[in-house]
Amino acid sequence: MTTSSARQIVPASGMGLYVHVPFCKTKCPYCDFNTYQGIENLMEPFLPALTAEIGCWGETLAHPAVNSVFFGGGTPSYLPPGHIEQILAAIQTSFQVDPGAEITIEANPGDLDAAACAGILGQGVNRLSIGVQSLDNGLLNLLGRHHQASEAVQAFQTARQAGFDNVNLDLMYGLPNQSMDQWRQTLDDLIALAPEHISLYALTLEEGTPMHRWVAEGKIPEPDPDLAADMYQYARESLAAAGYHHYEISNWSLPGRACGHNLVYWENGPYLGVGPGAHSRLGDYRFWTVLSPRDYLSKTSAWADVGAQPADELAEPVLQGVSTLGGWEHIGLETTCSETMFLGLRLLDGLDLTSASTVAGVDLAKKFQAPIQECIQLGLLEQDGDCLRLTESAYLIANQAFTRFME
Repeated sequence: MTTSSARQIVPASGMGLYVHVPFCKTKCPYCDFNTYQGIENLMEPFLPALTAEIGCWGETLAHPAVNSVFFGGGTPSYLPPGHIEQILAAIQTSFQVDPGAEITIEANPGDLDAAACAGILGQGVNRLSIGVQSLDNGLLNLLGRHHQASEAVQAFQTARQAGFDNVNLDLMYGLPNQSMDQWRQTLDDLIALAPEHISLYALTLEEGTPMHRWVAEGKIPEPDPDLAADMYQYARESLAAAGYHHYEISNWSLPGRACGHNLVYWENGPYLGVGPGAHSRLGDYRFWTVLSPRDYLSKTSAWADVGAQPADELAEPVLQGVSTLGGWEHIGLETTCSETMFLGLRLLDGLDLTSASTVAGVDLAKKFQAPIQECIQLGLLEQDGDCLRLTESAYLIANQAFTRFME
């Protein structure tokens, strides 16, 4: 690896910043994210630990440009009033945040009364992502959600009244006991609200979660994949008719309202993650923070006590000095090329092979000529000049194409 200035670890064009908040009032039975309930006593010490980590990364990376900030979790809206503002202040001090940066916070409907919405907006957040999941009360109960359908609608309307003009609503489909009629009603009601962005996720039964165990024990039926496919197709047709652009496999937006932060991931761009269990991809490395919130507190304190120094390059000696890390891996050229292909192909407008090749440093059309042609012959991909994209019939079986670029 050639030596470069610290500022070049992150390109001049900037990076995305992800902030992981591990707290939840209750943990949903389908969730396998690094989140915890019953540790509210750690909220107060979490704030100085997180701001210290942000400051240390700012020093290490020589205060690079940040184009988007995403507060995820967990439930960031569950933090005490004023915490988001203090975290954003630390981010502004440690990084060069674009004045027009997209700043998103995930929130549960139950956290969004008028005062909370006004407070979040006043702290500098300009995009809200609300975990609606369903507008059927029976399914909300199955999912372990503590809001009613009417509360989700009210939360959205309250956010609008507070001044939020960029709101995403999350829904889940393919749920046990979910009928097509329930799905149609939920989606139609959601569209009527006219949010700027909609994310739809099929339920995945993750091992180790209560819901996976319930299905295995026969307490609830296994989701029907054919019905889930029909739900997805109904969503595509309904959202298109309502003027939403289907820009990524699971995401739709009104014109100009695609999620800028998530585009960094799909375009295989640079991003830094802070907070317990957060992942990062910078330079030639992928690395992740320790999972345990308690370990995170002590390890962040240790890093802050030693003090961070600007790095000339991001290499293992630098990563070894970051006490908050749980591990890292070097990203070789083969991995970079593969990830550029299968991440970029999630974007349904297609992957520009010339631009992607410039970023990867390899002629991707030539390198992957065989799998590209195979996917075209199988009806998984179509090509128009330099643009390679999934066929519509492949949206639900996209992994059949993606795996061919990983072999």
